[in-house]
Amino acid sequence: MMKLVYAREMGALDKKAAEEFYLPTAVLMENAGRAVAEAAAELLDGDVYAKSVVIFASKGNNGGDGLVAARWLSAEGARVKIFLASPVADFTGAAAMQLKICAKSGLAINLLNDETDWHVAEIAAAHADILIDALLGTGFKGELTGSYKRACELMNGARADVLAVDVPSGVEADTGLADESAVQAAATVTMQLPKVGLYLYPAAESAGKLIVAPIGMPEALTEQAEGSKYLLDSEIVRDFLPIRSGNCHKGEAGRVVVTAGSPGYTGAAALCANAGVKAGAGLVSLYTPLCSREVLAVKLTEVMVKGLIERMPGILGGGAANEVLDAANKADVLAIGPGLGTSEATGEVIMNILQGYEGTAVIDADALTALSHSVDVLPQLKCTKILTPHPGEMARLCGLTAGEVDVRRVELAEKYAKEWNCVLVLKGAPTVIGCPDGTVYVNTTGTSAMATGGCGDVLTGVIAGLCAQGVEAEAAAVCGVYLHGLAGELAAKGCIGLAAGELAALLPEARRMVENGEI
Repeated sequence: MMKLVYAREMGALDKKAAEEFYLPTAVLMENAGRAVAEAAAELLDGDVYAKSVVIFASKGNNGGDGLVAARWLSAEGARVKIFLASPVADFTGAAAMQLKICAKSGLAINLLNDETDWHVAEIAAAHADILIDALLGTGFKGELTGSYKRACELMNGARADVLAVDVPSGVEADTGLADESAVQAAATVTMQLPKVGLYLYPAAESAGKLIVAPIGMPEALTEQAEGSKYLLDSEIVRDFLPIRSGNCHKGEAGRVVVTAGSPGYTGAAALCANAGVKAGAGLVSLYTPLCSREVLAVKLTEVMVKGLIERMPGILGGGAANEVLDAANKADVLAIGPGLGTSEATGEVIMNILQGYEGTAVIDADALTALSHSVDVLPQLKCTKILTPHPGEMARLCGLTAGEVDVRRVELAEKYAKEWNCVLVLKGAPTVIGCPDGTVYVNTTGTSAMATGGCGDVLTGVIAGLCAQGVEAEAAAVCGVYLHGLAGELAAKGCIGLAAGELAALLPEARRMVENGEI
């Protein structure tokens, strides 16, 4: 599994490398710089001879990596120009040593002191075959200023591709926030372990193609990285998916009870229930307000649709909780919430169900709204909980704004999964799964074409369908999120205009691809 790290966690590994593993910074910098040079050669179709390479560097280790790359590219015949955004006197340690080596080797080193220097840099960048951004690394926070801002804007205005070292300058390595002038790279070479922020937006767009480059840290060292944050890939999902026996029947494939749908929102219930079927569950039953039963029975051929007691049309009555609990206790999993309604009476029924249920519950949409009025009960619920909020729903649960949730999604998924003792699926780009033990997975599948109504309802059904097949809650969430995103990619085919039902139809194909190792 590919571990993700925050900047401070990577810094701690660098320190351990020198102090406990006898790997000096200079050695790691040499390896990092060579990896950057190799990536530059790849962007130049494998041939750097006589190509113009312009490198913007500054005083830190990020700049030192760029200087090493300059030396390697020069040795391969490239015409290299280096522009320094920091005074030479500010260079220290391994970066200062690399600057001296470059100077001694006769590389063209230019200072950016006045307008004449900047004019030279602009001409060089305009005629470059590739630019290398070695200005600011993982320590950047806030806004670009001065020479750094100007250099980033110069690179963004050039015609050639930009290769970023570790993190594009102007991007925060932990949060994925980016200054408006942040470098827009064609590719980013990130060292040893990928940084969390590179998979979050807007940084994910600034980084371009991500290349994770080993720089010589032994596995015994990288295993000591703090935290348990992982990049979710097909290998993880393949290990979690159950193998179905040849003589399996529908009873053994698992039973799902879905409680969803009210007048005007029957589509959410239909999408959720159908996704449970397409995810592989043997039997799916939908419990919906009585007035919605007929329309849903027409929509759903493969799902058993039951009407629930109503206080008035679309609003559940008190006896509805017992009906759902009786059915859910005979099934393997309960999915509750999509389109169910937000009236006070329906909210009371939802809470009665959740407080009386002891199985596995996938809690979404209006069920999350009901919980947001009584968040304190969340850790006390006896059921195994999988919560699937989008940023707005999460904001109501934890008292933040949706914007704050969006930029803190990894941190919040980890914090509240532990605090609420649940599996927390924080939907978005990317979706992040937090687990009660502190493990966090960042998803790698999906497409912006999935920004359409109903995709979240499908995800709830997918996760429930996997739970019904005997997959543990954490694994079902992980597999469900990955397969949901992959099915979205397959259905969209690179085009905007995806309908959520089309995504559900491609779930079996997505699962087959993962199981057969095709992705």
